[in-house]
Amino acid sequence: MGSAGIEALGRRARDASTSLATATTAAKDSALRLAAELLEQGAAEILAANAADVERAEAGDAGETALDRLRLTEARVTAMADGLRQVAGLADPVGEVTEGGLRPNGLRVERVRVPLGVVGIIYENRPNVTSDAAGLCLKAGNATMLRGSSSALESNKAVVAALREGLSKAGLPADAVVLVEDTSHEAAVEFMQLDGVIDCLVPRGGRSLLESVRANASVPVVIDGDGNCHVYVDESADPDMALAIVVNAKTQRPGVCNAAETLLVHRAVAPAFLPRAAEALAGVELVGDEGARACVPAMGPATDDDFATEFLALKLAVGVVDDLAGAIAHIARFGSGHSEAIVTSDVASAERFCREVDAAAVLVNASTRFIDGGELGLGAEVGISTQKLHARGPMGLRELTCVKWVVRGDGQIRR
Repeated sequence: MGSAGIEALGRRARDASTSLATATTAAKDSALRLAAELLEQGAAEILAANAADVERAEAGDAGETALDRLRLTEARVTAMADGLRQVAGLADPVGEVTEGGLRPNGLRVERVRVPLGVVGIIYENRPNVTSDAAGLCLKAGNATMLRGSSSALESNKAVVAALREGLSKAGLPADAVVLVEDTSHEAAVEFMQLDGVIDCLVPRGGRSLLESVRANASVPVVIDGDGNCHVYVDESADPDMALAIVVNAKTQRPGVCNAAETLLVHRAVAPAFLPRAAEALAGVELVGDEGARACVPAMGPATDDDFATEFLALKLAVGVVDDLAGAIAHIARFGSGHSEAIVTSDVASAERFCREVDAAAVLVNASTRFIDGGELGLGAEVGISTQKLHARGPMGLRELTCVKWVVRGDGQIRR
């Protein structure tokens, strides 16, 4: 496509964003519902395109985690369509007055939510991101410029075609969703540097992608970072509850960012709990520190690198800590600021964990797998931010807007 082509595509999205910013809620919701219908009606074509992508990835010796992220099924296409319908059913954030009041001089001051403009999404493998991200951006009044990976190109083209047709049928500009089909590294760098076109860039992918974005991006970025998530089993934890949470957090879908990568256990309960956990986690490679291996001798040794790694696979690092403070310190040292869970029956311990753990999300007596836009009532998410400006945690509709000041007067001048 080349730099001129990518910039021209971005300008088309920029032009579309102007119309979309003032579109009615009804028009946006209509586009979302029409796109959902078109996804379902075109499921056979989408699955055929995806099968070609999967076949190519398998020939390239892609790992099972990558294949799971890439692969679509009828159920996943249906889930994508349902996600668009859920977003259509959410309240429109555009025009919401976040705060306001009357100044002593008679000026009426308000802060009002408005779209960001053009949101760029650069992501790897997962074609469901194509519909999730574009749907959320659309409802928030933003145009979306998508740049997926080469491994999912045919799938993304098929999904984007349905989204664009839905926009057109609803009377909105099709260019509110555009796809960069050049998947070269050079094109990715050009995409990250579309100053004056992209208002906010959200990268979703592995460490190499995030490093490239940090090195090359010249547009504002919200980092969807690593998910090195922990589950800490406290001394007072119900062991059956803890076991169910640990197994779910690790195995329900190990290749996603909110899967648990480290299990921490209080020293007082480790001898009884860890052998049960090892049995329940059959099929998961366990590596542990000295305390963990004393409880489960068959466990392999864990290094600091293991405790710092987002495995995205059936592998789990296990550590034994002296107390809650030790768990908090371990998370502070190795965590990525994504999602951290405690299993406890002690209210004071739960409150301290929530207060002191520095992460986008903390959970008490629940699996880390719940840190997801759909599970938290956002409909879906465009990413899960592990930074602190301007969004943190799952990015739903409100995180895809900014605010502007609206000041109304009747002739006031400043003296």
